[in-house]
Amino acid sequence: MNQVKQLFTRYKMLALVFAVVLIWLFFSWQTEGGFLTPRNLSNLLRQMSITGILACGMVLVIISGEIDLSVGSLLGLLGGLAAILDVIYHVPLLANLSLVALCGLLIGLANGYMAAYLRIPSFIVGLGGMLAFRGILLGITGGTTIAPVSPELVYIGQGYLPHAIGTGLGVLLFALTVFLTWKQRRNRALHGLAAHSLVRDVIRVLVIGAVLAGFVQTLNSYDGIPVPVLLLLVLLGVFSYVASQTVFGRRVYAVGSNMEATRLSGINVQAVKLWIFGVMGVMCALAGVVNTARLAAGSPSAGSMGELDAIAACFIGGTSMRGGSGTVYGALLGALVITSLDNGMSMLDVDSYWQMIVKGSILVLAVWVDVSTRTGRR
Repeated sequence: MNQVKQLFTRYKMLALVFAVVLIWLFFSWQTEGGFLTPRNLSNLLRQMSITGILACGMVLVIISGEIDLSVGSLLGLLGGLAAILDVIYHVPLLANLSLVALCGLLIGLANGYMAAYLRIPSFIVGLGGMLAFRGILLGITGGTTIAPVSPELVYIGQGYLPHAIGTGLGVLLFALTVFLTWKQRRNRALHGLAAHSLVRDVIRVLVIGAVLAGFVQTLNSYDGIPVPVLLLLVLLGVFSYVASQTVFGRRVYAVGSNMEATRLSGINVQAVKLWIFGVMGVMCALAGVVNTARLAAGSPSAGSMGELDAIAACFIGGTSMRGGSGTVYGALLGALVITSLDNGMSMLDVDSYWQMIVKGSILVLAVWVDVSTRTGRR
């Protein structure tokens, strides 16, 4: 049993990819191939982008040892605000996006201030925000849908990249993979460290290239790469870099691993947590805008249960509920699992209560796996 735990811990991301493949094959079998059509995969990835954007921010929150239950309601509030500014006040798109992002940042900083400086447990701050933000949304919309939004805003949620640009993006990502692999081998050689096997790195690059080629070809065979998916890919790169290559990212992990030791080392723990929640607020703004654009309307029910999907994505993707451990790409794989289950069960016309039972069970299973593997290592 211990050997199984060690293997799972070492190859956790590979196991998660294997789980996604099994889920896709199962639903493809049940839908007679309908699940794996380019059209459905395009819709699936577009749907996943909203949970993925929230997960990018939530993974930092959880790594730092905190939680934010308000993100679903905040997504709805900021998406509703974007719709009101667009439909009623006819605010230009760039100004609209800037105002909504600024509101998200300020609300996130307010949440962070209450959690870090006023020492209110983040669970309570998030729970209060979940209720308050939903109430504000109902108030400013009057409980009605705000529509129709402008074509410029709709493009953010429903638009596609031209095929040539999508192909160029795939080539660029492959070239970036080759460059980063070469840079990693060069840096290890400069520091006198043993480099990974050349064959291993070549196989890794070729596999990534094959995945990118399949990704671009599949989406281009429908209408192209959806704009929300492009936004999510950009956020994946930015957050992965911040988490692994910046001082702020290292401090986030340090705070979650041992907050007292981090504080005694001279790091301002409160400021780190403040800005983590600020970033989470901006991610809620982006997700809210994409959701409003995807629906072409601001809905008073938007974002319902969004916080649970984001949290589940992080835990399924290997983020530790104790803090101090987790990756952005793992959280996005978790988001892909959650969205694939939603999409597949909807195609099979599974009752909504069964969908909730399945997702809840998987969340508990993911946390149990995290607890059991980490207990085994201690």
